[in-house]
Amino acid sequence: MTTPAPKPDWEALRAAAREAMSHAYAPYSAFPVGAAALVDDGRVVSGCNVENASFGLGLCAECGLVSQLQATGGGRLTHFVCVDGRGESLVPCGRCRQLLYEFGGPELVLETPAGLTTLAEMLPQAFGPEHLSK
Repeated sequence: MTTPAPKPDWEALRAAAREAMSHAYAPYSAFPVGAAALVDDGRVVSGCNVENASFGLGLCAECGLVSQLQATGGGRLTHFVCVDGRGESLVPCGRCRQLLYEFGGPELVLETPAGLTTLAEMLPQAFGPEHLSK
């Protein structure tokens, strides 16, 4: 029997994303970002962006979030929020959509400036682990 996904508290997720954003290291872009997600076991994981002088090697907030997910026991992401330095909703970049697909799948629900949407809607016909076994 499958355990139903926990119900999201969107305000708590936004608060966790804002808290993560407050720890961002963004001296070059001055664009701090924080992300938070609900895990299928009820945990909340978060991450912030971390830049460096070589620009292209910076880490998006979603990278930190997925790293925290794995470091604290793994699981599947069910609901996701990303915020900018003003605490307003952002959508993940293309690279991060692919990363979120790996750990949340097409049914991951994202809060966006346009409202709630699934990752399947944001990343149609995504490439995933199932393609590697064919």
